[in-house]
Amino acid sequence: MRRSRVISIGGVLVGGGNPVVVQSMASTDTRDVPATLAQLGRMAGAGCEVARLAVPDAEAARAFGEIRRSSPLPLVADIHFDYRLALRALESGADALRINPGNIGGEAAVDSVVRAAQERGVPIRVGVNSGSVEKDLLARFGGPTPEAMVESALRHVRLLEDRNFYDIKVSLKSSSVISTLAAYRLMARKCDYPLHIGVTEAGTILRGAVKSAVGLGILLNEGIGDTLRVSLTHDPVREMEVAYGILRSLGLRARGPEIISCPTCGRTEIDLLALASAVEENLRGVRDVFTVAVMGCVVNGPGEAAEADVGIAGGRGRGILFRRGKKTRSVAGDAQTLLDALLLEIDVFLQERKKKD
Repeated sequence: MRRSRVISIGGVLVGGGNPVVVQSMASTDTRDVPATLAQLGRMAGAGCEVARLAVPDAEAARAFGEIRRSSPLPLVADIHFDYRLALRALESGADALRINPGNIGGEAAVDSVVRAAQERGVPIRVGVNSGSVEKDLLARFGGPTPEAMVESALRHVRLLEDRNFYDIKVSLKSSSVISTLAAYRLMARKCDYPLHIGVTEAGTILRGAVKSAVGLGILLNEGIGDTLRVSLTHDPVREMEVAYGILRSLGLRARGPEIISCPTCGRTEIDLLALASAVEENLRGVRDVFTVAVMGCVVNGPGEAAEADVGIAGGRGRGILFRRGKKTRSVAGDAQTLLDALLLEIDVFLQERKKKD
């Protein structure tokens, strides 16, 4: 397990063996304050712990301050090219900056931003993507290779270290899972700063979830990664679902129920897809950690359902309900009847557990 330094982003501890922090980025226009705050609220409700906002101009920097005052989450200001925007974001209460020190306006600009961040105790994330590697490094390494990405990140890190600034987090993202793995492994050997991991531009929800699960899962299993973002071309709320699914599968963190359902086969005698989907939708906002099995036949169904905290094994027009490994009752009826019965069983389970706690 890689042991990194600890930094604090608005009170959220990152690195040093603390739980992996789930991050995301708002997809709204930062200048639209009501829309951004509404999305941040949904993200927080889904389990996001740190959010990043784009700050592309002075109007966005002004709005950032207004958003920060009402935000339910610590906010990272994402700045490119203009150091003045970083200064305004810091003045507005940014909990962290995401910049590349080498492209915000020269030595004096870096001095100003570092000094302001030090005064406020605000960490800086050095973020390198495969598309942002400097031209001389591209020429030297023959393209945006993992080695080029790491050298780019270290170059930016040195600009901060030269100013006695060490409150740093680093990210090295590529749309290629293989390149991402190689870059983070190399960086993990070269520094002890916390690492924010992710596969950038991963794609739509299915492809993005697959690429993120493979890339992030491998890194986390190797002990690499202190914060993560699942980058999807979708509502950021869905990123939380995938992120916690990855963490849960590795035994690192859990949030909400885990729904176990069989893949169906010729023995399935109920509309299992509709039932499992309805269970998932009805439990979407539940934060309690428990397992629910939704099974569709008499072969493996009863056994699998009995192993879950709450489960149902469906058959021809009926279902057998289980709670804490024991059969509780049998219900006859259509899919809606089975759904209602299972949801009631879940309510009973949660109430019983609360009494015991």
